Amino acid sequence: MVGRASGLPGPLQSALERGMRAIEDASLLDRVNGPLAEAVRKVAEKQPRIADVLHGVPVGHPLHPAMVLVPVGTWTSAAVLDLVPRTGPAVPVLIATGVLSAGPAAAAGLVDWAELHPQQQRVGLVHAVSNTAGLALYTASLVARLRGHGATGRALSYAGFGAVMAGGFLGGHLSYRQAAGANHVEDVPHIVPPGWHDLCAIDDLPEGRPVRRLVGEAPVVAVRRGKAIDVLADKCSHLSGPLHEGRVHDVDGEACITCPWHGSTFRLDDGDVVAGPATAPQPSFDVRVDAGRVQVRLPGAG
Repeated sequence: MVGRASGLPGPLQSALERGMRAIEDASLLDRVNGPLAEAVRKVAEKQPRIADVLHGVPVGHPLHPAMVLVPVGTWTSAAVLDLVPRTGPAVPVLIATGVLSAGPAAAAGLVDWAELHPQQQRVGLVHAVSNTAGLALYTASLVARLRGHGATGRALSYAGFGAVMAGGFLGGHLSYRQAAGANHVEDVPHIVPPGWHDLCAIDDLPEGRPVRRLVGEAPVVAVRRGKAIDVLADKCSHLSGPLHEGRVHDVDGEACITCPWHGSTFRLDDGDVVAGPATAPQPSFDVRVDAGRVQVRLPGAG
């Protein structure tokens, strides 16, 4: 019944599920993931502005999915035109465009991958290997075509297309099943009731130290700084890290909080992203104090 509802035969769907679980649980891959992720993070730390651009901080969502449209689009077009007679130099041009654009797209994916959980990194590594194989096959196809070996070039192209499609399937699993790159606080405005809510007594908030509280079902982090009180959603928008366990500090003269899991940094007064890997801001609550009680309201809640 499950297989029929999904449009896939039951045995095929079960095989795909088992295959993806096997990759997620393949701890052997961590021997590669650990050192590689550490190396990527060290490079990113030396160029934080470039890393934030590759994460997609300026555009508010991960950049990698948009960047892969160019190589995948050009290679798909090449696969179609290979079936059309007398296409001339169009196919080699499309393949070359895909090969040249694959590097920047891979760089964006790599910096995102380095800041994921182990199960996500395992799937991401196989995704990268599959796409790298596709890139190598397309490069070989381009060389063969330029040397006049059209049949070999076409065969290599279709092999590369298959590898890239497999990589795309793995990327879809990573994004939609494992929620890598998703905004993990998108649900907060939908679970917080509208209006003002009593949070706690103002004396319960220590100076300069983040404290976790609940607004309805939503966990929030509250920080008292003198007369100012800032309240943000507690789950980090990157991968749900606990902001209340993070560090409060100044960045360029502005009070910020940094997630303890992957280092995403948010401005306390409005929740905006100061540094990635997070790309989505933290929901920021309005705050007032009435008779010694802190009350909060989330704009747009409900």
